[in-house]
Amino acid sequence: MSKLELQVFTGNANPELARHIVEYLGIPLGDAYIGKFPDGEIDVKINDDVRGSDVFVVQTTCTPVNESLMELLIMIDTLRRASARRITAVMPYYGYARKDRKDEGRVPITAKLVANLLVTAGVHRVISVDLHASQIQGFFDIPVDHLYATPVFFRYLRELEIPDMIIVAPDAGSIKMNRAYAREFKTEYAIVDKRRLGPNLAAVYNVIGDVQGRNVVIVDDMIATGGSIAEACKIVKERGAKKVYVCATHAVLAGDALRRLDDSPIEKVAVTDTIPLGDKKSRHDRVRVLSIAPLLAEAIRRIHRNESVSYLFNGEFLPPL
Repeated sequence: MSKLELQVFTGNANPELARHIVEYLGIPLGDAYIGKFPDGEIDVKINDDVRGSDVFVVQTTCTPVNESLMELLIMIDTLRRASARRITAVMPYYGYARKDRKDEGRVPITAKLVANLLVTAGVHRVISVDLHASQIQGFFDIPVDHLYATPVFFRYLRELEIPDMIIVAPDAGSIKMNRAYAREFKTEYAIVDKRRLGPNLAAVYNVIGDVQGRNVVIVDDMIATGGSIAEACKIVKERGAKKVYVCATHAVLAGDALRRLDDSPIEKVAVTDTIPLGDKKSRHDRVRVLSIAPLLAEAIRRIHRNESVSYLFNGEFLPPL
């Protein structure tokens, strides 16, 4: 057979992650040109024959967010017009997800807008990891595979062998995720009482639960500016915690995030490679980058074979760290 039935392409947002995915799958990365016209418009050319193929496009919508999103939309449109049998957008980090409801007057619901754009472009399925809000799945009328980075972090925390562990939710919105960690490690969990004062401003008031003399693991879906995590670390230390560890799926690390983490009493920060950190950030002393590629690759394999993806939630397929 001259062409692959399963094909994986990538945009410019996170090509290294795409290369790790195809390496796991044992197939070559699809040949595509994603460049720009002189005025900055995005130009796409798929160089491989995709007619009748099951195509997966790996593109995380990270900085530059608008450019990454447009690359994905144009690639989907190109593949649809090239007669791909099925197109799946693999979006490890789903951008524009913070606005998932109207919590005040005259604001958009950008998470729904992005869903509409993807479907209009011609996507048949979406894969994402740790959506900012689970209800985003309901914004689509096509299948959405919402994967969780928990198996990757569970394996990492077991490697650390942290004694006297307690799981701490940095806000009320992450309680469900943190409860899963507490159940896995058979320990208690606590909650940081945080109030959102603005888009990038939060105030921490209290800790609900006893962290005195315990090693704290704070779990969140992302570190954006680092303000909330830094404040949560400070207050648990004030309440008598010994060491503080952080696990966050998406390392957005915007603005002065690294400086805030430096200034906070954090022992280690574990993130995944859903967003590329670059040399400077990935070599940061406290940051450990865990690969999400095996999780995504196994999801792609199982979807291609029409097999269940529930198997991915236990993490037994993951290679050693």
